[in-house]
Amino acid sequence: MAQTLERSIRRWVGSGLNASNNVARRLKNPWRKHPFLTGIHAPVQEELSLTDLRVEGEIPPELSGCYARIGPNPFAPDPRGHHWFLGDGMVHGIRLAQGRAEWYHNRYIRSRALEAAGGPEAAPGPRAGPGDTVNTNILSLGGRTLALVEAGTPPVELDRALDTVAYTDFGGALNSPFTAHPHEDPMTGEWHAVTYTPLQPDRVWHVVIDREGRVTRQVSVPVADGPSIHECAITPRFVVVFDLPVTLSLGAMAKGYKFPYRWNRQRSARVGLLPRDGVADDIIWCDVEPCFLFHVANSFEVDEHTLVIDAAVYESMFAHGPDGPNGQSLGLERWHVDLRSRTVRRDTLDRTPQEFPRVDERYFGSQYRHTWSVGLPSEPRSNFAEPNHLFHHDLSAGQRQEYAFGPSHVGGEFVFVPRSHAAPEGEGWLLGYVVDTDTSGSELRIINAQAVAEGPVASIHIPRRIPPGFHGNWLPDNPA
Repeated sequence: MAQTLERSIRRWVGSGLNASNNVARRLKNPWRKHPFLTGIHAPVQEELSLTDLRVEGEIPPELSGCYARIGPNPFAPDPRGHHWFLGDGMVHGIRLAQGRAEWYHNRYIRSRALEAAGGPEAAPGPRAGPGDTVNTNILSLGGRTLALVEAGTPPVELDRALDTVAYTDFGGALNSPFTAHPHEDPMTGEWHAVTYTPLQPDRVWHVVIDREGRVTRQVSVPVADGPSIHECAITPRFVVVFDLPVTLSLGAMAKGYKFPYRWNRQRSARVGLLPRDGVADDIIWCDVEPCFLFHVANSFEVDEHTLVIDAAVYESMFAHGPDGPNGQSLGLERWHVDLRSRTVRRDTLDRTPQEFPRVDERYFGSQYRHTWSVGLPSEPRSNFAEPNHLFHHDLSAGQRQEYAFGPSHVGGEFVFVPRSHAAPEGEGWLLGYVVDTDTSGSELRIINAQAVAEGPVASIHIPRRIPPGFHGNWLPDNPA
């Protein structure tokens, strides 16, 4: 009875806030030139299937599968209250086999929100949360290709051609929200996630899915203020919860902004260490100086009392205007978490502004050597449309290689693909999209992960602009 009453109150409060949000949004300027709806970020509506792709260099024959990345691509863009994180999802993929680029496909995620805006018919399947837009990550989990978003609706299954099949709650087993950033434990094959929803700002969840795609754990953890938790991390003993000062803002909602999270100057920051099979009372909370992170490179245990977390860190986030990510990057940091004192010491590995750190995923959760990231503009209010670099950090040697994408080229996240299942750490390739702002063309560049400064071994040209997106992954034909 109490839970039913609580849900009813939340629906009533939520409907009132949504009504206020909608009224305030309609009063905003509909002709505003929004930085994340123009220029390099302008949406592309046409879905294409291209097979005659120009290739420079030689595609490694070991690469057999599809590189796919997803991002926001509003079907009917409206600058009033818009936020980059909320555009309709579109997947861009290139299939590689036998040293050839077989095709490029781009496909909308068939949400009800897209259909309501005049787009293609929505896909079947269960929904949850305030909307069903999915636009943040794509990966292979339990033998299925899934598109993901945080803080709401379940994942979306895609077929081999990247067309939407259906929304899925894993056979009805998922009754908590999900996330865009689950992490696979390479030792067990389990996927771990920390999830949240603005509809329940007083809790987050630890969710575990086994290698067959079955939900095996959903544990609620009490929090306050509705924190936005984009990322988590794992070690052999713990799941790491980042409870940082970006929280749900009723003021932002009342002013008509669709993305209702802001920097909370009154709030402290902490890192939670939840034993993998523990409950909320078992979590070890460790204080950290207020800051924010979207993405972890890796995390591991040094000894019984110390953990290390490497991440791209910001001094704040969503504190300098409503349009998009706008915190000052502090570069790549290493956090030393002391379980005895319950504190975190922050050290700088590289001060250069950077994001999207990726590692050899076979080493996620354990001690490692190599990470790769892409450069950010030095100005925190940028719309991420400046030429940038790809970085390789050899953490054991304390060395950095870098590669400039080009004077008019903007590169997104690059992912690591091992040369073989048994290859040493870091031996393989990096794959990612690069956009030419002069020609509005794009490329998939393939780079030797140990020789980043030498540039691509192959570039596959796509005669269209791929707007800056979020995350992608290599979807191999024969996964380990």
